[in-house]
Amino acid sequence: MNPDPRRRPATSKPLVWAGIVLLVAVLAVVGVAVGTNVYTSGENAKASAAPSVAASRAPSTLDTADLAGDWTVGGDSEAGYRVHEVLNGSDVTVTGRTDSVTGSARVEGTSITEATVTVQVADIATDSAQRDSYFRDSALDVSGFPQATFTLTEPIADAVPSGSGTTEVRADGELTLHGVTKAVRADLQIGLDGDGVAISGTVPITFSDFGVQAPDLGFVKVDDTGAVEFLVHATPAS
Repeated sequence: MNPDPRRRPATSKPLVWAGIVLLVAVLAVVGVAVGTNVYTSGENAKASAAPSVAASRAPSTLDTADLAGDWTVGGDSEAGYRVHEVLNGSDVTVTGRTDSVTGSARVEGTSITEATVTVQVADIATDSAQRDSYFRDSALDVSGFPQATFTLTEPIADAVPSGSGTTEVRADGELTLHGVTKAVRADLQIGLDGDGVAISGTVPITFSDFGVQAPDLGFVKVDDTGAVEFLVHATPAS
């Protein structure tokens, strides 16, 4: 008997749809994996300790009777950021650091009357090149805003230490980041160290205040709050 020409052969639509669903699921998993790899190496970042003026420092070689004048920030200085993120369900503390730090200061008597510290943001690095690339290109847009700067706006009285002691003070200033300038307050530690002065500080910040969108990519979510941290070495300009 000839088959009925009006009758269509049976199809395997359920199998086709199952295959499509499976393919979409696989692509989603691959997408997350690729996205994770683009952002981070997959290992939790090894967070650096918060910068602080060491309790044990080199004996001062300066004439501590008169430290007034202009100072230069340079070698042995570092700065960066500290943020908290949730990466693939795990809490991670991320710290980025760079030694591309310059600046200047003026001392009058025992007060710091002027100070500026500039950081090359593009040079800040964590333990993951992929994470650094994302922060530089997408979050901080360093091509348009290559520098971050802290400028003192109020003199710091009785800031100059003596002997091996450490002075703890607060500094009011302005932080310029991502092209936005905001008033901030830094907690500082200051101590004589060899041929200069060591100064460490922390500035709490909210990234959205500076127009920076903290990453929220599904597999990773970064807090909107964090801190700018620095440990600088200043020497007499003369």
